[in-house]
Amino acid sequence: MSESQSRYSIVERLTQRKLDIMTAKSELKEELKHKEQKIEELKKDLDNWNKDIEEDMKRERRSRERLIERSIQAFQNMKERIKEKEQIYDEKINAIEEALASIEEISKTSPTIQSKS
Repeated sequence: MSESQSRYSIVERLTQRKLDIMTAKSELKEELKHKEQKIEELKKDLDNWNKDIEEDMKRERRSRERLIERSIQAFQNMKERIKEKEQIYDEKINAIEEALASIEEISKTSPTIQSKS
């Protein structure tokens, strides 16, 4: 009986060893599958990151284009205001020159009155 018990024990240990090896082999495949899934996940993350960067770049480009457009408009408005102000200043200079010319004319034709002290 001890011989059959011994054989039974050997068979049981070998069977258990076989199951352990099969489990380890299966775990290798699962680990490999997990690594493959991780690679796919990383690829998707990279793709999403690239799309985000692209969208950010579009938004930033549009923002800078709007800034340029606003700056051009402000520049054009300032040019117009400067033209208007220059015209007003020219008119004032002409008015002063006319007044000076009138005073000069009056000075030529009128005797100067000197005040006595």
